[in-house]
Amino acid sequence: MNGQNTNNYVNNGPVFSSNQVVSGNQAMTKVKTRYKYVAYDKNGKQVKGYFDAFRKMDVESFLTAQGYKILNIKAKKISKAGDFFTFSNEMKYKDLVFFLTQLSTYIKSGIPLTESLVMIENQTKDKKKKDLYKRIVYELNTGANFSEALARQGNVFPKLLINMLKTSELTGNLTESLDDMAAYYKTADSNRKQVISALTYPSVVLVISIAVLTFLLIFIIPKFQSIFDQLGSNLPGITLFLINMSTFLQNNVIKIVLAIFASIIIIVMLYRHVKKFRYCVQWVAMHIPVIKDVLIDNEVVMFTKTFSSLIRHDVFITDSIEMLGKITNNEIYKDIIKEAVTNLSAGAGLSPAFENKWAFPRVAYEMLVTGEKTGRLGVMMENVANYYEEEQKNLIQRLKSLIEPVMIIVLAFIVGVILLAIFIPMFSICLLYTSPSPRD
Repeated sequence: MNGQNTNNYVNNGPVFSSNQVVSGNQAMTKVKTRYKYVAYDKNGKQVKGYFDAFRKMDVESFLTAQGYKILNIKAKKISKAGDFFTFSNEMKYKDLVFFLTQLSTYIKSGIPLTESLVMIENQTKDKKKKDLYKRIVYELNTGANFSEALARQGNVFPKLLINMLKTSELTGNLTESLDDMAAYYKTADSNRKQVISALTYPSVVLVISIAVLTFLLIFIIPKFQSIFDQLGSNLPGITLFLINMSTFLQNNVIKIVLAIFASIIIIVMLYRHVKKFRYCVQWVAMHIPVIKDVLIDNEVVMFTKTFSSLIRHDVFITDSIEMLGKITNNEIYKDIIKEAVTNLSAGAGLSPAFENKWAFPRVAYEMLVTGEKTGRLGVMMENVANYYEEEQKNLIQRLKSLIEPVMIIVLAFIVGVILLAIFIPMFSICLLYTSPSPRD
């Protein structure tokens, strides 16, 4: 398989990558350079692409071996300076499920791994995915294992998947791991969609409310303000407050919009790259009434389901816990897992690290203790995952039914306050001009 020719898989300008340079039997990590090349393929068609390598010579050797006529190769250093402002390019769960399912099906049919990847690449019309599959094939043909080939694609593939494939390569059950991971990410995708669905409606209503309020303050209130100024009436405090807000928005609307966008970008970047900030945000979110239950249930489901999957694939408990600490994005759970690793290293049990932890429900803890005592930890963790999956679904339904009337009431209150602020002085003016004078 590794000796298979790749001439048919490297056209259309793919980006190739390798993470190691081998010297003797030692792997040595170096800083990569991105080379942009222009060349003619065997059919005389001009192709452009990128090749991530350690030396320009590696690029020339590879392209020449594939029958390319090189026109130009320019080096462009891969900079880490912009990483702070970059977003994750991790493959979407639905695409990952399709990829794993198709790959497993082909391999079960007796098709070699490399050929299976080529067939998947030929099926997709997405240029980025085509290049991704070509890069994986290239890595396989240079002697890399499948897990290594995926790991060398940056952060495209989840760490859990890569580690599970490493285990399967040792045990020889690749297709089983592919099927299990496909089922895992299908469930994870469903759970994530449930949470997003629960939070989408209030977010939309909130944005609409802010938009309506802003429109009223910028375009409607000023018209009434001019009427009030002409009539010279004394205005109530609520009306004066709205007029002042309206004036402020009119004078600073561009600055406010820019400040909001800048704040969002800064918050997102801080959340992605600053551990303490991420911890604070997660802690606050997991203490908001109602919302906290959804988030905690989601974390418990992902933790227990992943833990169960690792144990079922014969990964040692200590290794499983350490792996969970690397793949979770929740800093609260990272701390709990770190404590668990320390306990296991000291010869203590796993369960004490999860005892009396607000982020780990009591039911889940009791089942963890039971699984630890009976030696059926994997089964018990799967039961916990199933239990909290059902709890999460029910909670999300209740949350949806609760949020809708609450948001309607809030929106009605805001609009009502604005209407009162406008009509109270209008009513006072009408009374002033319609009431009989003392002479009468």
